[in-house]
Amino acid sequence: MITLLYFARLRETLGLSSEQATLPAGVADVRSLTEWLRQRGGTWPEELAQDKPVRVAVNQDMADPDTTVRDGDEVAFFPPVTGG
Repeated sequence: MITLLYFARLRETLGLSSEQATLPAGVADVRSLTEWLRQRGGTWPEELAQDKPVRVAVNQDMADPDTTVRDGDEVAFFPPVTGG
């Protein structure tokens, strides 16, 4: 099981701040995890679309699409932060 965290606009549009999920077979990295979440339908495909800026951290380290995701990990999704 992994812990998924959602921040800022994702928390608002998805209606969740966190959840626990069991990784299905074939989900082993950030890319496949994101694709699996998109398959939920509703606002998921739009909010996690490839052309939308979303950052991902695995166990509080910035991650790229090839970063491995394992049972027990914490995966956070958040829009990039801009200063001003």
